[in-house]
Amino acid sequence: QLRLMESGGGSVQPGGSLRLSCTTLGSIQDYYAIGWFRLAPGKGQEGLSCIKSSDGMTYYADSVKGRFTISRDNAKNTVYLQMNSLKPEDTASYFCAAFDGLSRPKGTMNEYCSGHSYDYWGQGTPVTVSS
Repeated sequence: QLRLMESGGGSVQPGGSLRLSCTTLGSIQDYYAIGWFRLAPGKGQEGLSCIKSSDGMTYYADSVKGRFTISRDNAKNTVYLQMNSLKPEDTASYFCAAFDGLSRPKGTMNEYCSGHSYDYWGQGTPVTVSS
């Protein structure tokens, strides 16, 4: 059963903005942390950001720091990724992923947020940045 569903992808011009949504099956609090990744053609999977459910602590990759913002709406069971100042190199499929609420991922938040040991993955939403 799909536990995470992304939406909000699309096409935008350089400098534009998009907001991605990741809606969870069940409460956000059922998950230890929820993160966003992207996969671009010819590139490896890149962890972009994540948010810890218990205290709202966040992580950002250097490539998106200052341009992307992760947030959550507990009432809507949704985690958002606000993407501003988009560049052509941001073109990719964007995925959200989550650690199970009983998980205690190893390492620092930077390490587990950017790693690939998440328990659940969404199916992705495409983002194209082009003039």
